[in-house]
Amino acid sequence: MALTLWLLLALIGACGARGRPSMPLKVPNANTEKRRELLGAVHRRHKRWRKWERHHSHSAAGCTAEDGRGDVILRWNNQTLDTVRSKELGAAEASRTYAMVNLAMFDAVNGIDLSSSSSKTCPRYPALVGAVGAPKCADREAAAAAAAHAVLAGLYPDMADTYNAQLAEDLESRSGDNFDRGVQWGAMVGRQVVTARKDDGSSPSETLAKSDQVGEFRQDWTSAQYRNMDPFGIKDKAPYRSPGPPALDSPEYARDHSEARLEGDASDFNQTKEEIFRFWKGGSGSARPPGEWIKIGQVVAEQQGTTKSLSGTARLFALLSAALADSTIVAWDSKFTYRHWRPQTAIREANTDGNSETVQVDGWTPRNGSPGSSPEHTSGQSTFAGAGSTVLAAFYCTDQITFTFEGDDAIAGERTYTSFSEAAAEAGQARIFAGIHFRFSDQAGQAAGRALANEILGSFLRCRHCSHCA
Repeated sequence: MALTLWLLLALIGACGARGRPSMPLKVPNANTEKRRELLGAVHRRHKRWRKWERHHSHSAAGCTAEDGRGDVILRWNNQTLDTVRSKELGAAEASRTYAMVNLAMFDAVNGIDLSSSSSKTCPRYPALVGAVGAPKCADREAAAAAAAHAVLAGLYPDMADTYNAQLAEDLESRSGDNFDRGVQWGAMVGRQVVTARKDDGSSPSETLAKSDQVGEFRQDWTSAQYRNMDPFGIKDKAPYRSPGPPALDSPEYARDHSEARLEGDASDFNQTKEEIFRFWKGGSGSARPPGEWIKIGQVVAEQQGTTKSLSGTARLFALLSAALADSTIVAWDSKFTYRHWRPQTAIREANTDGNSETVQVDGWTPRNGSPGSSPEHTSGQSTFAGAGSTVLAAFYCTDQITFTFEGDDAIAGERTYTSFSEAAAEAGQARIFAGIHFRFSDQAGQAAGRALANEILGSFLRCRHCSHCA
C-alpha cells in the first residue's frame, strides 16, 4: 500500500508556475521487482526534469529576467478614459472600449509570456487573440502600448494624433530587436481585437419605441442593441436576467416607490445626498459609470503594488473591464425585457398603478433633473458596481481595502471607502438619491453584477498549468 502511494506521488508531480516537473526523488527500500519499477519511473522523471531545466535555463538566459512594470497599462487606461470623455460616449460603448483596449494589452503581454516561458510570469489562456506567432522574449511593455494604440486608433481614427503622441512617448527610450518585435506583435494583436469585435452586435443602433402603457418606459431608447452584444467573459447572458420588478400592486413596490419619492425629490435639497448623487453620476462627458471602476482599479493597483508586475496589472484590468462590459449586456437585456417605467413617471402617475399605498405627486422631478434615458429595471450603475467590486475583491483576496478617489462629476472632491463593497453600495444608493431608480432595481443589478463577475473569475484568463497561480 505504501509503495503504491509513493509511486503515485512520484509520478504525479506538483506543477510549477510554468508547468515544471517535480524534482527527482530518492527511491525507498523495496522488494527487487518493485524497486526496479520505481527506479525506472524515477529515471524517466529525472530525464524529463533535466530536459525541462535545460530548456528553461536557456529561455531565461535569452529573455529579460524581469516581468516589467504595469504602469503602461495604467497610462493607456488613462488614454481610454480621456477618449470616452472627449467623445462623450454612452456607458455601453464606453464599457466595450475599456474591454477591447485591456484585452488587447493582456493578449499582447500574455502571448509573449507563453512563447518565452519566462520565470517571472504565469502564462494564461488568451482572451481574444492566441499566442500563435508571438515573438519569444519580445519587449512586453512595447507590445502592450502598441496593442492599446492599435485598438483606439482603429475605433476612433479621428483621434489618431493623440494616440500616436502617447505611443511615441511610451517608446521613446526603448530600442533593439526585442523592442521592434514587441511593437509589431502588439500592433497585430490590437488590430486582430478590432477585427474580432467588428460584428459583435454593438451596432447598428436599435431603438426600443416608447410606450404609453402603465408601468412601462415613456421614451424611445436608442441603444437597445447592446443587449445582444457578444460577451467578453461570460458564456451566456440568460442566467443573469432579472426575475423582474415586483408587481405594481405589491407591498414591495409601494415601499420602494415611497423611498424613491422621498429620497430622490429635487425639491428636497440635502447636501449629503447631492454630493453622493453627483459623485457617482457619470453623465455625458465623463468616464461613465464603468469608467469609475477602472479609476478605482488604477488607484488600488498603485497602492497595493500591483504595477510592479506588468503581467499582473494586465490581468487585473482585463478581468475588470470584461466584467464591466458584460454587465452592460446583462443590464441592457433586463431593461429591454421588462421596459419598466422610471420613478418620475411612476410617481406622477401613481394613481394609475392599482396600488393604494403609492402616493401620486403632480410635477414630481428627480434630483437628477431628467428621468433617465433607458428603462428602469435593472440599474446599469448597480450592475457595474456589483461586477467591479467583486472582481477587485477577488483579485486582492479581500474586500477590506481602503482607497480614496474622485468621481468625474464630484462636487465636493474625493471620497474614501474602507471596502469595495462599501463603494458599490454607495454607487447604487446614488441612483436612488438621483431619483432615477428604485431599490429593487439596485438590488437586482448588484446581484447580477456579482454573479457574472464570479463566472468570469472562475473561467476566464485561467493559468494554463496549475491552480496555485490562478
